Amino acid sequence: MIPSLQSFRRVVLKVGSSLLVDRGRGRLNHAWLAALAEDLAELHGRGADVLVVSSGAIALGRSVLGLAPGTLRLEESQAAAAVGQIALARLWSEALAHHGITAGQILLTLADTEERRRYLNARATTLKLLELRAVPVINENDTVATSEIRYGDNDRLAARVATMIGADLLILFSDVDGLYTAPPTSDPAARHIPVVERITPAIEAMAGGAGSDLSRGGMRTKIEAGKIATVSGTHMVIADGRLKNPLKAIAAGARCSWFLTSSNPITARKGWIAGALEPRGTLVVDAGAARALRGGASLLPVGVRRVEGAFARGDAVVVSDGARELGRGLVAYDAEEAQKIIGRASAEIEDILGYPGRAEMIHRDDLALTHALEAKTA
Repeated sequence: MIPSLQSFRRVVLKVGSSLLVDRGRGRLNHAWLAALAEDLAELHGRGADVLVVSSGAIALGRSVLGLAPGTLRLEESQAAAAVGQIALARLWSEALAHHGITAGQILLTLADTEERRRYLNARATTLKLLELRAVPVINENDTVATSEIRYGDNDRLAARVATMIGADLLILFSDVDGLYTAPPTSDPAARHIPVVERITPAIEAMAGGAGSDLSRGGMRTKIEAGKIATVSGTHMVIADGRLKNPLKAIAAGARCSWFLTSSNPITARKGWIAGALEPRGTLVVDAGAARALRGGASLLPVGVRRVEGAFARGDAVVVSDGARELGRGLVAYDAEEAQKIIGRASAEIEDILGYPGRAEMIHRDDLALTHALEAKTA
């Protein structure tokens, strides 16, 4: 069964260059953006968290700088991005402000979602913006990315961001209306696939190449994004973004392709923490903290009795009561800093460390309890 858009609480939308920028003039498609902003405002207004991953900086910048058509050298792309990102951020800000919504810009590179310390920083910033009811507008940081580390497209960036913040839906707006058994532009017999329950080798084989000279992505990268998203408990939709009010079109039943997941973001994330990461140390907690964890609380410094091991902020650590493992989580402090604040109230952290650190040693969203404790909690 295809889910209803109304059922999702946190939605990431990816917008490609070919939708935002008029190919002939190299200028932003203002009318289309205004219509999409209406859709976002409606989604935001019913209480959902909304985040946009937007391409378009290079396409806008190359027009402003008068760069010739065709493939740009790396330094030309970076220069175009530096100019275009200013215009792109302003346009998104103005479009959302028209509906009383604040936009926030975040520029990411691959390392920001792969290296755990930077991942936690990016995640914390993004979640705080959502908490404050702002709409983060994210793009790859093309001004500093190189050909070795860049995503190369914003489909996979959007999927990484969606999993990072625990989104339950990722929407990829494109110039196609979903996945076909073969590229529909070259094969008139190609059939549209409305629902993909699992991404198999056969599904991957259906992907074609990029459809636009303004876009670095293609169906292949969208399938790769789908694998990232669905493994992490996030549903994904590939939809035709060229329609006016494309979100409303999806809700009304317009043709698109749904990639479904049997998991959910919280379960998938905690499974990753519990089983996929090598712990670098141990936090031994007191009886009060153990009870609080069983009740679904975060681990605060005041409840930690001992720190073992040499770990860095963002590393996985074991949480123990001294006799058995209670769970595993991503720690918010280096081992040396953690040692200084154990047994102390969160309000004292700034005086001890010299900066206002996080109140939690491990936030509950970054903590996976053992199955026995989860069963008792349930």
